[in-house]
Amino acid sequence: MSTLPGLLAKKLGMTQVFREDGNAVPVTVLQAGPCPVLQIKTVKTDGYNAVQVGFDSRKKQNTSKAILGHLKHSGGVNPPRYIREFRLPDGEAGLTEASAFKPGDEVKVDIFEGVYKVSVTGVTKGRGFSGMVRRWNKHRGPESHGGMLVRGPGSVASDTRLTHIRPNKHMPGHYGCESVSVENLEVIKIDKNRNLLFVKGAVPGHKDGLVTIYKTGLVKKIQVVSAKAKKKTESRPSAKK
Repeated sequence: MSTLPGLLAKKLGMTQVFREDGNAVPVTVLQAGPCPVLQIKTVKTDGYNAVQVGFDSRKKQNTSKAILGHLKHSGGVNPPRYIREFRLPDGEAGLTEASAFKPGDEVKVDIFEGVYKVSVTGVTKGRGFSGMVRRWNKHRGPESHGGMLVRGPGSVASDTRLTHIRPNKHMPGHYGCESVSVENLEVIKIDKNRNLLFVKGAVPGHKDGLVTIYKTGLVKKIQVVSAKAKKKTESRPSAKK
């Protein structure tokens, strides 16, 4: 079950965790799983290898008949609120990984055990129609000597010869509700009993929002200390309290 490259999760909020050395680390708490396996896709049947999973639950009367019919082949899984799939490698390697799953299995947070860093994808908070100062972090205009464009856009064209606004011009508009990925977040702690994953730093989205966690291939580097430096540190007198 550890071959799944990621997992669906819910953002619960932020807090802080103390390391063994006493330093406080700001972390985001993610409820990762459990995610029931709904379908196994292979190259022979669907043209690619993937594992389809669900997350969270919803009432049966609020689920479409198409989803209920799809769940009949998933071993009696309750209707999930979210359905996503994770791609697996093509070829024999992907078929071998897909064969490790079957409909009805549950994937939990323990797949991240031993993982150093993860990448998290979520939808940012929606902020509606916003001005240039808030949307693009623009400077304010002059507020004295007749200045009328304090927070306004001002001129939007370079000269009179240009009869249109150039593409990608920073203008007021809709801000937020975008899919954003934050990469290389360090895994601080895993709570298997409550399916909680603590990652260092912020994660896009609001509380109780859906996020997708992906594994990374990064490995924690072990700091190598020479014997000479270690001996020098041990011989150093301790500071007076």
